Amino acid sequence: MWEAIINAYRAFVSLMMTFKATDVLDIMIVAFIIYNLIKIVRETRAEQLVKGILVLIVAFFISGLFSLKMLNALFSSFFQFSVLAVLIVFQPELRSALEHIGRSQIARYWNTISGGKNVEEDKIKQIKQGIHCVSEAANNFQRSKTGALIVFERQTRLGDIINTGTVIDAEPSVSMIGNIFFNKAPLHDGAMIIRDGKLYAAGCILPLTQNNSAVSAELGTRHRAAIGISENSDAVIVVVSEETGNISVAVNGVLTRDYTRETLNVALEEMIVPQTSEKTERTPINAAAKKGKRNEKNKK
Repeated sequence: MWEAIINAYRAFVSLMMTFKATDVLDIMIVAFIIYNLIKIVRETRAEQLVKGILVLIVAFFISGLFSLKMLNALFSSFFQFSVLAVLIVFQPELRSALEHIGRSQIARYWNTISGGKNVEEDKIKQIKQGIHCVSEAANNFQRSKTGALIVFERQTRLGDIINTGTVIDAEPSVSMIGNIFFNKAPLHDGAMIIRDGKLYAAGCILPLTQNNSAVSAELGTRHRAAIGISENSDAVIVVVSEETGNISVAVNGVLTRDYTRETLNVALEEMIVPQTSEKTERTPINAAAKKGKRNEKNKK
């Protein structure tokens, strides 16, 4: 017994003698990748799919252990195409993960270096003007109980969504937003897309959220569409309820409610206006969210 322990100790020491700083870096990178993969799986419906795949793997080893030749051959044929099957089954999660990498701090830093300069001052003024007009228009819609769905495009481009509507590419104004969402206007039923502070498109069709169990039954199609597009992109969506006049904001699949003109303007500037390099990206929390008025799933 002692001889086995001594041999194991000597093997460990000889292994550590060959250990380099690059090996530590290699282990840290692999651990970071595995951690983020687990995090992505646990935050999505893919968790159940992973459990199903693990059951199949266990069944495969059991079939080999007990010499169940037909079952083992069936599993062997299945796992030959497992890589392709995983890519197909986990396509939404893989797409979301790649988009998240593209929106990371490293990607933004690379874009800053390749572009040469940070966002220009006039562009920031344009974005703030668009936010101000939306806040004022939302306040008017709240008083008149006019339904509205306004999407602020951020890093994820929404060209496929824009193609479902009409491109207007107009300077932002409260009256223009009011005219588009007037209940007899031809574009009032769809969503408005705001790109870099400009009213870029209107009458656009958004995908509805598939996570219906987490959404309150009292929320209508506009709110479900807002949550749906926020799950598939980094867009910030403003919703005004036609029934109650309540102003809500959806981002990253979470809906916060009970905004006023002032709190809406502050929250939108925090989430949309480009930050300077020394500032970190803020979480979309405002006065209404701090009171616990978040996604309706929290009430269940």
